[in-house]
Amino acid sequence: MNDVVREVVQASGALAFAGLSDMVWGHASVRDPEGKGVWIKASGWGFEEIDAGKVHLVSPDGAVLTGEGKRHLEFPIHTEIMARRTDVGCVVHTHAPALAAFASMDVELQPISHDAVPFTYPQLPRFAETGALIATRDLGRSLAETLGDANGILMPNHGAVTVGPDAASAVMYAVLLERACRTQLLALAAGGPKVRSDEQETRFKRDQIWNLGQLGAGWEYLARRAAQADVH
Repeated sequence: MNDVVREVVQASGALAFAGLSDMVWGHASVRDPEGKGVWIKASGWGFEEIDAGKVHLVSPDGAVLTGEGKRHLEFPIHTEIMARRTDVGCVVHTHAPALAAFASMDVELQPISHDAVPFTYPQLPRFAETGALIATRDLGRSLAETLGDANGILMPNHGAVTVGPDAASAVMYAVLLERACRTQLLALAAGGPKVRSDEQETRFKRDQIWNLGQLGAGWEYLARRAAQADVH
């Protein structure tokens, strides 16, 4: 198993262990180091089912260059974001219910927990062009443009995408964004949050709590626990 395939397998297992599976939907990709496209799990398999034989290389125009199985229709999420963002090495797309529920409310995410810190000041964007699948390169480009330089984007009526320089950061941002949305939904159900970190504290916490070292520690925990649970 080469390193990039191993990273896709580990990312899939970590997402499964974190509870971000949606049966066979959702996907994580890693940039091909030779610039040929993205390595991504094959369609028809859940995060918890992914091993080296279920990962393939998909070109920017959607051709399966290496590996077996059908590709996901939403490959343009991954290829177009990576085309626009040279700093991105991994893209994660999930459908956790808390993401769709929060995005439907048209309220800003607030830093009422550590989890929300990477997505506020500035506020993470929302992709409102469609709630359907990102199944064309044009939609993929539009999503990438709306994402801009952020590390996550909400997709109302759909889910969310997170990105990072590697699988550790992109996966952790996916986990944190789901938790942040779920926490704020709980607060809203109880009458709405009354206190939150201001911009100065949020920016301080971003470096203190969610630096690359801390993101890596969370990733290693998820990868360990996925391996212990025999999640590929």
